[in-house]
This record gives sequence, structure tokens and C-alpha cells, in this order.
Amino acid sequence: MKRKSNTQFQMIADYDGDLSALMGTMETGEYPILATRNLVLFPTVISPILVGREASVNLIEKLKDKEGTVFAIFCQKDQNVDNPQQEDLYETGVFAKIVKVMEMPGSGANTTAIVQGLGPCKLVNLTKTRPYYKGIVEPIEEVIPNNDNKEFNTLIDTLKKTAIQYIRQNDEIPDESEFALKNISNNVMLVNFICENSPFSIPDKIRMLEQKSFVNRIYMTLKLLNNELELNDIKQQIRRRTHEDIDEQQRQYFLQQQIKKIKEELGTDSGSPERAELMEKAKTKKWNSDIQEVFYKEVEKLDMLNPQSPEYSVQYNYLRTLVSLPWNEFTTDDLNLNHAKRKLEHDHYGMEKVKERILEYIAVLALKGDMKSPIICLYGPPGVGKTSLGKSIAASMKRKYVRVSLGGVHDEAEIRGHRRTYIGAMPGRIIKSIQKANSSNPVFILDEIDKISQNNINGDPYSALLEVLDPEQNKAFHDNYMDVDYDLSKVLFIATANDLGSIPRPLLDRMEIIEVSGYITEEKIEIAKRHLVPREMENTGLDQLEDKPTFSKAALEYIIENYTRESGVRQLEKQINKALRKMVYTRMRDGKLPYTKITPAAIEGILGKPPYYRDIYQGNDYAGVVTGLAWTSVGGEILFIETSLNKGKGEKLTITGNLGDVMKESVVIAMQYVKAHIEKLGIDYKIFDYWNVHVHVPEGATPKDGPSAGITIATSIASAITQRKVRKNTAMTGEITLRGKVLPVGGIKEKILAAKRAGITDILMCKDNKKDIDEIPDKYLEGVSFHYVENVQDVWDFALTDEKVDNAINFTIPEENKEEENK
Repeated sequence: MKRKSNTQFQMIADYDGDLSALMGTMETGEYPILATRNLVLFPTVISPILVGREASVNLIEKLKDKEGTVFAIFCQKDQNVDNPQQEDLYETGVFAKIVKVMEMPGSGANTTAIVQGLGPCKLVNLTKTRPYYKGIVEPIEEVIPNNDNKEFNTLIDTLKKTAIQYIRQNDEIPDESEFALKNISNNVMLVNFICENSPFSIPDKIRMLEQKSFVNRIYMTLKLLNNELELNDIKQQIRRRTHEDIDEQQRQYFLQQQIKKIKEELGTDSGSPERAELMEKAKTKKWNSDIQEVFYKEVEKLDMLNPQSPEYSVQYNYLRTLVSLPWNEFTTDDLNLNHAKRKLEHDHYGMEKVKERILEYIAVLALKGDMKSPIICLYGPPGVGKTSLGKSIAASMKRKYVRVSLGGVHDEAEIRGHRRTYIGAMPGRIIKSIQKANSSNPVFILDEIDKISQNNINGDPYSALLEVLDPEQNKAFHDNYMDVDYDLSKVLFIATANDLGSIPRPLLDRMEIIEVSGYITEEKIEIAKRHLVPREMENTGLDQLEDKPTFSKAALEYIIENYTRESGVRQLEKQINKALRKMVYTRMRDGKLPYTKITPAAIEGILGKPPYYRDIYQGNDYAGVVTGLAWTSVGGEILFIETSLNKGKGEKLTITGNLGDVMKESVVIAMQYVKAHIEKLGIDYKIFDYWNVHVHVPEGATPKDGPSAGITIATSIASAITQRKVRKNTAMTGEITLRGKVLPVGGIKEKILAAKRAGITDILMCKDNKKDIDEIPDKYLEGVSFHYVENVQDVWDFALTDEKVDNAINFTIPEENKEEENK
């Protein structure tokens, strides 16, 4: 019950007039309207209304001097709406008249109007909102039984006793309320007084006011009052069972128990909006029974927590993570091999091994229907398209695509997640990415897996990845935050790396390693024509022009050879973009393009002087100079090995050229082999007693290392001590053992292209490298002859000619040393 003044109670209790005369006979017509917030006025009831809204103040000012003028009162649906329209008002209201207007002291809304309800009414149409509301209102006829109706009298007596019982159980309700109930003589006024002043919700009061049958209104009121009495009884039972002396935390728990008990009694145990949202999402989940059991147990824990406590938000975030994961939800794979092949070929040029492996996977999946996804690791130099290939694979199979960059990861928890006992705990990157993909079978790129930090104090991320990338374990991947297993066996993991040397062996063993080698010049030209130039034309806006510029094949090759030094195409893309930017600048400045067809001659004018150059074969005019082939991170290169002899004690071997340990060992082994087989060269072995050997690899500022220069060094030393020419346009690659066996080396494809660029026509290599030659397309092998060797003697037989160089040095033994030896 609401608190009312004694004057109002007295006015209600003392009324003994004709009720029908008070309520009057209203007709349909246009009436002034007062919109109220949180107040539903009932017929015959007197109630104060605090008026503050401009339209309401204008209405009260208009009516306060016109005694008996009837207007209508309708309650708002939302109390926060300041200027309600017809749809914002409840349809049912009440006719009313002003009893008294009081101006209260103070600032702000200080006008109080005491009004009395007349009869119920219905809002047909709102016709005016300024300076006050007006509208078409029609009366609602109420069916009120006679006073001699036994059911009616019994209901009135029951209602009065129930209301008095409710008042006595609530200390917050004033005693004047009971006085008013006992002294209201008119039954209709009594019922309406109880309806208005009971703690019912606004929608409930509106439903009561809508009842044309007065008996039905009484039944509704009794039902709601009895419900309130039962709730009070439940509260009393909970208080009796709970210890009086409790701390703040126990008090919070007690209140939550109260709420839960009330909800159970009402049958509306839906909880907070957050809980309702979680339960709604849980209905659509396809999780296993054990996961479902965990979820509902955790929901019960959420119900026991105070929404204002930090633990509530932690528990809610955990549950929200559980329901947002795609448990057993998969996208449908497109297993059309032709479609997949076309998509892969369209997006990437070359990379035949990777494309073949993906097509094999799709083929097996199409035949078998279900299988564990492979764990693939693509390794190779930067800029060759390893990461973007993953996106193409996802598109070709119509799977979701997610990517996680592992560069610099130093904490195991970033993979497996933090336990919920930590502040700010969250799932690891694996689970968060699955959540983002909204599918349990995405294509998952683990980018830069070789860049994981080695300086770790928070566990080893590499070890955490073992569970992710092991097909036997990842079907039950355990994230510390989730604390339940998640099936990753359908995820197609593709890791990328630039160098396998930093990846631990156990992790490498779990992945299928596929090398993505650098592009040769011909491949870069095709990539530029198909992908890079069109993309950069679009980025710079030149594709919109009718006279758009074009790159000749020779111009692209000139940029590749002279302005880039890389295995991939990232720098090439930047140089093309730079050239096109210059073109746009010139066109916007001068009104026309400087070139419509970009040729090699135009490139230097656009991009400036070339920063790089390619080594060219220098001929065989000098003894001891041999051309080798080397693989670098930016592709193949030719490498010159130079050997010279100078007089001395013959005890010194000088090695220069910024060589690494492996290459230095190759020089020592080559030197020892030459000494051991000097007779096959027709040279007196005593030459090494009086001549020092100096082996040099030009460009000392550039570090050089690797095992593939062994036969080149041995041939260089042999040529120097025999002064025999090396066969023209010949290059070689291969390592040697101490007994002269030639071993196979890698990077054959890149080395061949470097040899072709330098004008080499004959290449010597180990016979075991023939399998690498067989895998290279014929167009890359045109113009080059291959000679397969097994030992250094085979190399010398082919590479060293019988012709000596001009001005050949005669390595003689000094006369005094000869006499000494004869003695």
C-alpha cells in the first residue's frame, strides 16, 4: 500500500454520496489528457499527482479554475519517455476531475494536483500534443453487482480481510491504510482503493482496470494479494532458517537464496538476462553429454553469485566462452577436385608440390568421407606466398579461414590458455581462433612457427604445440581455461616457417614438411603479369584510365634482376607500386602519362639507378679461377673461386673472402685431396714445400658458407698448380669427401637459373642430383648440358683442358734446394 495523507483517507472514508452521480455518465468525445508515469488511477479513488512535464503543467493551469471539468488520465508504458505519443500510452485509462491544486515551495516540478477518478475509459485517438494533450476518448461500461448479491458481499469481505492481513505483515505500510479500509463504506470505492494502492505491477493494474466485470477485478486482486502473502511467508521461513549474525558475504548469499526460492515458487526460474541468454544459446549446441553436464553445473554456480561481485563476471565470461564455441559444428567441404585445382592455380603460380598435396587430401576425403586432417608445414624464404596459400586452400574447399601469428610468442599460456584462478584469465589462441571461425574444421594457419621466442620463463610454447599438432592427441585438446577437452582432429593445420633449424625435433616429427622454394626469374615474371601488376594498377587507380600503362616482359625482368634481391616477390611488388606511383604523379602534374608501354629503358628513369647487379661469367683466361654455383636466401648466384700460389716455405694455406666454418673445412679437404693425388695432375709433390697456396672468394664483405663448393675449390687449386685452363662456360656444384667422393647438394633449381643468367652452358654435379633435374620442367633446362660425376677425378677430366693459360707460371724448385735434396 502507498502512503497517503490523513486528509485523503478522511475524504475517501467519509464519502457517502451517490456513486453513480460521482462517476457520471460520460460520452465519447475529445477530452484533455494527462499522461502519468508509474501511476494507474482507478475510478472513485483520490490520488495526488506531482506535475512536472510542460504539457501536464499547461493542462493543470487550464483546469484548476474550472471546477468539475472532466479530463482523462492514461499511464505511460515506459516512464523514461518524455514526450509520449499514442503508442507510448496504455489504451485503458480513467476519466477524472481536479479536486485541488497545490503549489509546493522549492525549485523544479512543484505543482501537485489532487485528482479523483470517475469512470474507466479507452483512448481512441490522440489528436493534440501542444500546449497539452487532447484526444478522442470513449467510456467503458462497468458491470457492478447490487449490494444484496451474496457472492459480491462475500468477495468484498474476503478482500478486506486479506488486505488488512497484508498491511499488518508489512512494517513499511502505515497504520492509516488499515483505518481507511475499515472505514470505507462504499464497496466499489473499497475495491478500487485496494487495487490502486497495492504493490502490483503497472501491467497488472492495467489488466485489472480493463475488467468490465467488477467481480472479475476482485478475483484478480485477491489472487495477487494472496501471492504477495505467500512470498512474505517464504521470506519469513528463509529468515528463520538463516543465522542472524552473518557477515556481508553471507548476506549476499542469503539474498540470492531468497531470489532463487521465490523464482521456484513462481515457476519463473529464468534468472538474470545474462543467464537467460546463455540458456537460449545452449539449446542449439551440439555438445556431448559430458560437456553439457559441465555447462549446467557451472550455470548453477552462476545462480549462487551476486551479479555485482567480480566472481560473477568471471563465471559469466567462462560460460559465454563455452556456448560460443562451435561444438561438433562443421562447414560442408567442397570436394570437387577440378574446382579446387582451378582455385589454387588462379591464386598462386608454381608451388606444385603443395597444390598436389592438398588435392591428394581432398581426393582421399571425397573417397573415404572422413579422415584425420594432415598437419602440414610449409617452409621457405619470405615473400613466396606461404601464408596467402592457406587462404586459397580454405577458399578451394569452402572452409573457414583463421590465422594466428606465433612470432614472438614466449608464454605457454598463449597456446593453452590461463587457468581461471588467475585475474584476467582467458582461453589460448587456439580456442579463441576456433571461436572466431565458428567452425570446428577451419583451415588454421600457424604463421611464423619458427619465430617463437626461445627465451622463455613461462613454460615452453613449442611443447604446448605438440598436443595441438599431434593427430593422435589433438582430438582431445585441453585448454587450461576451458578445463574440458575440445576436438581439433578435423582442423587442417598449416604451419609456415622460414627456417626449420630453430624448430625442436619432436615438433618437426609431427608435421609433414613441404619445401616452398623461391621463385626463379621466369616465375616472378609470370606472377608479376598475372597478380602483382593488376593489383597495383588497382591500388594506384591507373586501372580506371583508358590509356593505362603496360609493362613489357623485358621491363619486368629488368626490375627483377636489377632492383630486387629476394626469393619471393614482396620487393618486386613494392618496386612495381613505386613505378606506378611515379606514373600517377606525372599524370596528375602534367596531364598525361610519361609512358604507355614501360620498357627497360624507361625503368631507370622511373626507379633510378639499379642497386643490384648480376655476376656474369668472366671467361677462362686465368688459371685457378673456377665458377661455382651457390644458393642464397634470395635465389641462386654464381660464385667465383680464385686460387693463387706464391713463393715461400710452402707451409701456409691462406683462406680469405669472409667464409664460414663449413666452407673453410671444404678448402682444407680440397687441399688435402689435391696433395694426396698430385701425381694424377703430373706435378711434383715437392711444389708444396716451396709455394704457399691462397684461396679467395670475391666480395669479402658478404658472408659465405655452405657445403656445395667442394669440387669447385678442388678444381680451382688444381688449375692453379697446373696452370691449365678450365673449360669455357662451365660451372659446378657439389661437396667432396676426403677420399674425393662427390656428394649431392640442394638448391639445384635456383642454381641452374643463376647459371643460365650468367651464360653458363655446362654444369657439373653429383649423379645423385639427377633426380632433382628430372623434377624441373624442361623449359628451365633449355640451353644447359648436365654432366654427372662421382668423384673429383671425373670433374678434373671434364673441366681441366690440356691448354695452359697465357704467361703460365713455371713452379720450379730453387737450385740450392735441389742440390740439398740430391745430397
